[in-house]
Amino acid sequence: MSDLKKYITKRKKVDKEFAEGYDEGFDNFKIGVLLRQAREKSGITQEAVAKQLRTNKSAISRIENHSEDIRLSTLRKYAQALGKEIHLEIA
Repeated sequence: MSDLKKYITKRKKVDKEFAEGYDEGFDNFKIGVLLRQAREKSGITQEAVAKQLRTNKSAISRIENHSEDIRLSTLRKYAQALGKEIHLEIA
C-alpha cells in the first residue's frame, strides 16, 4: 500500500468529516481528470471546447478542475465537442 493510501485510510478512521466527504470528492476529482485527459488525448484545447459549448475557457477549466455537481447534459456536450460519447455504468 502506498504512503498516500495509508494516510487516507488512517485519516478516514480518525476524522469522520473527512471520511464522509472523501469518496464523493474523489469521484468528482476523477471526473475532471478523465475529461481533461480525453481532451488532451484528442489534441483539443480548452478554448476549442469552450467554443463548441458556447462558453469561455474559464468555464472549461472549472469543469476540469472542480467538476462537482456537473450536469449530465454538460458532460454529453463536452464529450461531443471531443467527438466522443459518454457511457455510464451503475455497478
